[in-house]
Amino acid sequence: MLSDDRPHLSCLAPAKLNLFLHITGRRPDGYHTIQTVFQLLDYGDTLHFRVRDDAVIRRTTASPDVPEENDLSMRAARLLQAQTRCPLGVEIGIDKRVPIGAGLGGGSSDAAGVLLALNRLWRLNLPRAQLQHLALSLGADVPFFVFGRNAFAEGIGERLHAIDLPNRYFLIVTPDVQVTTAEIFAAPELTRHTKIIRIADFTERQCDPLWPEGFGRNDMQPLVAQKYVQVVHLLAWFRHIAPARMTGTGSSVFAAFKDKAQAYAAQSRLPQGMRSIVASSLAMHPLFSFSNTS
Repeated sequence: MLSDDRPHLSCLAPAKLNLFLHITGRRPDGYHTIQTVFQLLDYGDTLHFRVRDDAVIRRTTASPDVPEENDLSMRAARLLQAQTRCPLGVEIGIDKRVPIGAGLGGGSSDAAGVLLALNRLWRLNLPRAQLQHLALSLGADVPFFVFGRNAFAEGIGERLHAIDLPNRYFLIVTPDVQVTTAEIFAAPELTRHTKIIRIADFTERQCDPLWPEGFGRNDMQPLVAQKYVQVVHLLAWFRHIAPARMTGTGSSVFAAFKDKAQAYAAQSRLPQGMRSIVASSLAMHPLFSFSNTS
């Protein structure tokens, strides 16, 4: 029997941007090695948790686009339960805001939020490093969200170095297409040998990392633009507004502004019907303290 005073929690699962994304090689197991800078956003899905005492893990919000067996948040809860032999269960609800296939890390952030929240609610007290190890089996972006700081990432995304980024506002526009990560990574024409850089190469020029005369690029962007004309049209629109680029392997395109009013002014000029948000940068994951630093 379930009581109404069960431990519960609601929290933000922040989305992310890739300020640049370089593909530096391919491992024998088929995974691609990358270098990128992850930027947390004060925008994302909202997760709701209520602990159960009967070991049942249940999803309380329907998601027709994501069957429960493919839901990363459910897989994360079951993985953590199995690895720790925790006798407790949980009900998980998600207010979904981050579009699927947009390159904003919505599903990965949800999974990381589950690991962090249940680490506290189930009183597991696992160190962050152990949670990041579990997170990698769920997806290459999940360890970053568990890491919980803006980061320079290498390897397949799991080697993370915390960096400080300036406060900014981002206009993020998502066309009505879903880009499949596996499809883009499998394409033979994808650039896979971008020169490896040092963290200092970025941090020394991070004041304007998005400008054409600034830092880096997204190696996925030419290929995605080739396959999805909606992304081409969006990039063309941004040329009259502000320097912009694609994030991750998804369809979203973003531009950075130092001032909130400038970001909203740019948003007001979008063609009617375009899906967009203005989000501010975030320095730390809201659940950063929910794991030990060791």
